[in-house]
Amino acid sequence: MAVKIATALSTKPDALAAGLEAAQSAAERLDHEAPELAFVFASGSHLAAPEAVIDGIQEVLRPRALVGCGAGGVLGSRRELESGTGLALWAASFAGEGEVIPFHGRLETEAGEARIAGLPDFEGARAAVLLADPYTFPTDAVLEAIATGTPGVPVIGGLASASGATGSASLILGEQVRDEGAVGVCFRGVEVLPCVSQGAAPVGPEVTITAAEGNVIHELAGRPALETVERLIAQLPPRERTLVAGGLLIGIVVEGGKPEYEQGDFLVRGVMGADPESGRLTVGALVHPGQVIRLHARDARSADEDLRRALRLRVAALTDSGPAGALVFSCNGRGASMFGPCDHDADAVEQELGAPAAGFFAAGEIGPVGGRSFLHGFTATVAVFPA
Repeated sequence: MAVKIATALSTKPDALAAGLEAAQSAAERLDHEAPELAFVFASGSHLAAPEAVIDGIQEVLRPRALVGCGAGGVLGSRRELESGTGLALWAASFAGEGEVIPFHGRLETEAGEARIAGLPDFEGARAAVLLADPYTFPTDAVLEAIATGTPGVPVIGGLASASGATGSASLILGEQVRDEGAVGVCFRGVEVLPCVSQGAAPVGPEVTITAAEGNVIHELAGRPALETVERLIAQLPPRERTLVAGGLLIGIVVEGGKPEYEQGDFLVRGVMGADPESGRLTVGALVHPGQVIRLHARDARSADEDLRRALRLRVAALTDSGPAGALVFSCNGRGASMFGPCDHDADAVEQELGAPAAGFFAAGEIGPVGGRSFLHGFTATVAVFPA
């Protein structure tokens, strides 16, 4: 398969003009062939008229499937527009091979019972991209259902991080703007390599949960959980203690049994509460006795190294073809507020892959850890497409 991917970034304030400019740029890179799939991410004043963005893209590019969402910031062409008005476009031609199935998932109530409608059959799928409204779509529950029903199918994507003029979601599917649920595509016969890079560094040693219920850790290594965490923090070197002081996170091993655990093996979650009397810790994930955890802290240096290492592993796996391009879903807590200089993730992804990339700053990122897809925070989640 000869996959061709083109990206474009427009800063024109007019929605139609931005759509036309981005589409013309992508069309030239695709030799004016209509792509099977295009993603569009719009921010700022474009959210007042997303239909005009769609009109501009459809007039020039004519993709067979168009999917997108509103964003607080967009990225592409090694640039990041974290605020203001911008438009990022990603378009791919799969040479007529494989199948791209667009969908609109939504929560419906029937006979007093809630159910998810509109999702495709993920059986036999190579991967899926999901763009969800954080207020009207139960992303966590849907990811769990997909993992249970079709284990091994990676789901990559993010939560829309900006609303339209009416305050509702701006989810794009084809020529329509949806105001609730989630939109996305399911890939059959199209290879996608998922990449999840945590925005946190592991610190201290690994410890095992010895008593837990739900999302509450009662004991670590046979001692009250809070007491154990305080002891681990006290033993950290000064730099790591400083990082932890900025916000303690817990990394939970999802898939056990390995002789050693690396940075990408942990599902990183925040500490939601601590009870000094009982010594219990409440974390943002379900846990159980026997799981291994490790303390984590947000760290720009580690986040940069982890992203680059993860991307290099994907490139090394593509010895025959190399990457054609990538979709990027970066946490809206990254960017300049984490790294200082602008354009970090956009630049790092294109630099390491040597291929075009585009995406948006999400209010939560979706990607697999330990063979199951989760909703994350502070990550850069990347879908790499082989050439």
